[in-house]
Amino acid sequence: MGENASFWESLIHAHPTCTTWKQEAEGSIYHLASIFFVVGFMGGSGFFGLLYVFSLLGLGFLCSSVWAWLDVCAADIFSWNFVLFAICFVQFIYVTYQVRSVAFDREFQELYSALFQPLGISLTVYRKIVLCCDAEVITLEKEHCYAMQGKTPIDKLSLLVSGRIRVTVDGEFLHYIFPLQFLDSPEWDSLRPTEEGIFQVTLTAETDCRYVAWRRKKLYLLFAKHRFISRLFSVLIGSDIAEKLYALNDRVHVGQGFRYDIRLPNFYHVALPDTPPVPPSRRLHHLQRGSPRRKPAGVTNCGSFLAP
Repeated sequence: MGENASFWESLIHAHPTCTTWKQEAEGSIYHLASIFFVVGFMGGSGFFGLLYVFSLLGLGFLCSSVWAWLDVCAADIFSWNFVLFAICFVQFIYVTYQVRSVAFDREFQELYSALFQPLGISLTVYRKIVLCCDAEVITLEKEHCYAMQGKTPIDKLSLLVSGRIRVTVDGEFLHYIFPLQFLDSPEWDSLRPTEEGIFQVTLTAETDCRYVAWRRKKLYLLFAKHRFISRLFSVLIGSDIAEKLYALNDRVHVGQGFRYDIRLPNFYHVALPDTPPVPPSRRLHHLQRGSPRRKPAGVTNCGSFLAP
């Protein structure tokens, strides 16, 4: 115990406290290094945040090395600062290589900025999603069909990048699909991974379209490896289906005085206050089930009533 006490006493009293302070300020190189340190530690997160931090800290350590070499003439101070500068430089090169390795084409970069970046998805995760679709954007010419009712199998999940798709059933218009919306989210959600099915609607390009497609089996393998990506697509698909349901809800009409609310398929909303209630047995008779895009029996399009 006495030896430890003597050790700490010798460590503390080996160098007496400063009685007089140096009147001259250090050179401009030292202060420049301090400025680089202050600004560098204000960096953010992510790849570009790391580039910002390592570049400014590297410049700060480089200035400290020059200051130690020219003004202080201390080999140990110069050595430590130069080693830290070398570490920052290597880290900067490594992060730069990582950023370059996850660079994408213009359309994929715009898709990331519009859809995935606002959700906080990193570039490394987005790169796995892009590689799953082979980093390919497919072109669909005007008036060409993406899927035909009762014929096209449901074997992929596609996201529209540009253009507009018209959805019809039995030749009657249902709704449009716009950029950043899935082309076949209701079909995807209606099937289990081991099930197979065919489209119950026809999807036709109204303009020249570009879309990204993920094959079902390949996408399910990606979900199995990365649960976070699975939850991400679950949220995106659910939100997309909700938008399609609301679009359908504004266009369907049942008889006179009835408005069909597709969000609550078990009930009809009566527009006339004096309409007698529907008995439960008859209400069950009108129960509609199936794909969110499927048009209920006896439902007529209200678009003609809204047209001038």
